[in-house]
This record gives sequence, structure tokens and C-alpha cells, in this order.
Amino acid sequence: MQSLALASYLALKEVWRNRGRFLLVSMVIALITLLVLFIAALGEGLGTNNREYISQLDGELVVFSEKADFIISASRMNENTLRAIRRVDGISDAGPVSAANTAILLPDDKVLKVSLLGVESERPGTPAIVSGRSFLTDQAREVIIDQRVVQRSSIKLGDLITIRSTQGTKDQFFDLKVVGISRGQAFFFQPSIFVPPYVWERVRPKSEAELNNLTPAINIVVVKLTDPTQMKQMQQKMKSSVLNIDTADIQTTINNVPGYSAQQGTVQTQGFFTLLIGVLVIGGFFQIQILQKVPQIGVLKAIGASNFVVGISAIIQITIITAIGVAIGGLMTFLFSLGFPPTVPLTFNGTSSAFAILALLSIGPLGGLVSVFYAVRIEPLKALRLS
Repeated sequence: MQSLALASYLALKEVWRNRGRFLLVSMVIALITLLVLFIAALGEGLGTNNREYISQLDGELVVFSEKADFIISASRMNENTLRAIRRVDGISDAGPVSAANTAILLPDDKVLKVSLLGVESERPGTPAIVSGRSFLTDQAREVIIDQRVVQRSSIKLGDLITIRSTQGTKDQFFDLKVVGISRGQAFFFQPSIFVPPYVWERVRPKSEAELNNLTPAINIVVVKLTDPTQMKQMQQKMKSSVLNIDTADIQTTINNVPGYSAQQGTVQTQGFFTLLIGVLVIGGFFQIQILQKVPQIGVLKAIGASNFVVGISAIIQITIITAIGVAIGGLMTFLFSLGFPPTVPLTFNGTSSAFAILALLSIGPLGGLVSVFYAVRIEPLKALRLS
């Protein structure tokens, strides 16, 4: 205990006497922390904007058309397939989801690009409503908007919004009444709006060949099971009961969103190399620091200081500097995040941020291991040039 107290005293004393030098190192660690936390937040934000609606589907399975490779935009089904799925024993409910892109006209001739999703009220696939209500009928010209639409515009509950849609070669405009607001329903990097299936078919952008079509096209069907533990068995049962379909769980659907896996892999690689650079920078600094004070370490050992005291003192010093740098970097990250607009996809998830901070706190001692090993191997006579 006495050795630990002595090691702590030596570490703190040196940090205080050379506070300018150590503060500069802490600022370098703070910048690395800032970069790592923003990379983690960007990765989480991009992933969230890509998978958010899918991850919150009120169901266990997602049904695609056969040979769609679990890609939502490539899947096409009709109402006969939907009815056949609902008749399969063991299915509690099934809701169709149709997806397209459109734009909301805003004041001053501005537009807000959104994902247009067609869903049946009170069926799987319908978003949870935090304010207002759902559609009155399957053909009501009503719309549920995501909270992100509210954040990026002045639209509120009860307003009429105007949708611009390309029908053939001409732009047409449709007025819809906002009856509900949901939260956390981003789809393919865009805020979402939800309409009944027949309204979706009328409003969605169409080619010339599709202008006279009035039957809603279905991209996927979200299935809620009577017994969620029988997921594998139900997948086989559905494929044998309904023709030309394929099924996947929610996580498989997310992983097959175009670009999702590659995007997350890229961001994680950037974070890993940033941490690696941090280890090398901190390791290099403390190695130079040890080389500069070889005579002092020699004197300490000559007057009786043990290798334990020298080693623990170095570790405590490295840990203190790293902790100060991470604390400053975390504060800088918080302050910078307050100034970013809602269009920047940054999401500071508690779990990923905590993991990043723990990793950052560990890179200091990890990077300084070489200098610690060097310090405890210093011979007093050689350090004092008496050998």
C-alpha cells in the first residue's frame, strides 16, 4: 500500500510540474476522442436512417416475392398473395407495405424528399402513433408523418400537405390531411410518410404504362405469428403453402438493405484505424518521455525505489493523461453535436458511445506498455553512466 501511494505521488507530482507538456498530449487524445465518437455516431446515424422503420416492424417475419433476394424495392406481390398468406394457419396477422419516393411541397418553393409508404391501418407495418390517430378508411386522403418531417418543416397535426408526384411525364399534386405523427420511422435515409394502400397507388410516381393501374402493388408483407418461437417452422410452412414467395426475419431484412453491411463495415474500419493511430501516438509520446528521464529513474532506483513503484507510477501517469484527454474530447463532442442540423445523420447511442469511451480509455495504458517495460528494465548504474 505504501508503494502504491509513493507511485501515485510521483506520477501526480510530475504531471503537475510538467502540466503544459502533458496538457498538449491530453489535447491530442481529446481530438482523437472527438474523431472516434463522431465516427461512432455517424455509423450509428447512417445505420439508423437505413434500418429504423424495418427494425420497428410489428411482426416477426417479412415476406418477399421469390427471387427478390430479400431486397424490398425488388419485391412485387399482389393482393391474392396477401390473402393467401393470411390464410396460413399459425399467422396472427399480416400487413402489406408498399414503398416509393415522393416530395412534399414546402413554402418558398422548397421541397422535402420523403419515403412514401402504403400501409393498412391497425395492421403489422403501420407505425406507432405518438400524436393524433390512424386512417379512418383504406381510401381516406389522410397521412401519418414521421417526427423528422416535423423537424425539417413547419408541418403540424391537422395541416394539409401537398405531394408532388410524377405521373407519366407530368407532375401532379395531391393534398393530404395530416392525422397522425409517428417517431423513429426513417426509411432508406429519408423521413417517412404513411398513407392507405389505395391512396398510395394513386399518389405514387408512375410511368406511362402504370397510369391506369388502380390496384396497389405490394413490396413486402409483414407477418405477426401466433407463436413467435415457431419462426423457422412457420417459414417452411408459408413457403409450402403460398406460391412464389420467400421469407426472412427482421435482422436478415436489415442486412440485405442495399449498402447497409458495406456501409457499417466501412465506418467500423475507420473507427478501428483511428484507435490504432491513437495507440501509436500515445505510445510514441510516453516512450520519448521515458527516454528523457532515464537519469531520474536511475536515481530513484539507486535510492531504493522498486520496479513496482516505477512501473505503477508510469501506468498511473498514462491513465491520468488519457482520462483527462477523453473527458475533454467527450465535452467537445457534446458541444459540437449541439450545432449540427437535423439533416446530418448523427446518433449518439448510449451503448456504442460507452464502448468507444472504454476503448479510448484503454488505448493510453495499451500504448504506454512499451515505455513501462523500458522503465522497469533501466539499470541504475547505466542510467547514471557509472557502469
